[in-house]
Amino acid sequence: MTGYVTAADGCRIAYRLDGPAGAPVLVLSNSLGTRWDMWAPQVPDLVHAFRVLRYDSRGHGRSDAPDGDYALDRLGTDVLDLLDALGLERVRFAGLSMGGMVGLWLAIRAPHRLERLALCNTAASLGPPEAWQARIDLVRAEGMASVADHVLARWFTPAFRSAWPGLVANARAMLLDTSPAGYAGCCAAIRDMDQRPGLPGIRLPTLVVGGSEDPATPPDRSVELAACIPGARLEMLPAAHLSNIEQAGRFTTALMEFMA
Repeated sequence: MTGYVTAADGCRIAYRLDGPAGAPVLVLSNSLGTRWDMWAPQVPDLVHAFRVLRYDSRGHGRSDAPDGDYALDRLGTDVLDLLDALGLERVRFAGLSMGGMVGLWLAIRAPHRLERLALCNTAASLGPPEAWQARIDLVRAEGMASVADHVLARWFTPAFRSAWPGLVANARAMLLDTSPAGYAGCCAAIRDMDQRPGLPGIRLPTLVVGGSEDPATPPDRSVELAACIPGARLEMLPAAHLSNIEQAGRFTTALMEFMA
């Protein structure tokens, strides 16, 4: 089932539900520059145990892409608006990269809405702000093609790019299809984010997934998250940034075992 929910500020958020209606709900939140399709390697296994709710973050995919800078508060509130509209009181949540940052926001600001949390290839703070501003300026001036090669080199290791050109081409297509306004707006939310002070207060069962070859959110960021969140478990995969694609089998197994 697919549909749209209108957030409090009028932005339409696209979503998709798969799996048995009575199963526990697992929300999957996409990374910067992708859409809900990035989770395709996981869904066939997840739907055996969960009602899987995917959505396109504002500025991405089928959702609206308002002009201007976004704030992480807005990206987090979009999820709460989505859950409220669908009548979902508590869910399990997994987010990768930007999606993980949204998961952190929810765990800090609305922990009563979550049962379990998976933070994948993400960080609580990701500077320097000047680098994000440079990317914002470039994308707004020259479009998504101006950053495509740089981003793809961070998403996948050279060995994976060589061995699986079709999967890499699909990821490139998602990136190029992203609205420049939406991409830049989300970059601003990441630029301004620092959620480190809230980490020790998280009391949810938490899985942190990192990539040992990830240049975008390096392994030390995953180690930091796991060390600062009480009781968090760390799973490090031999992958770059989109570890759910590069190490799909191991990622899916880790996520299913934790969420179950």
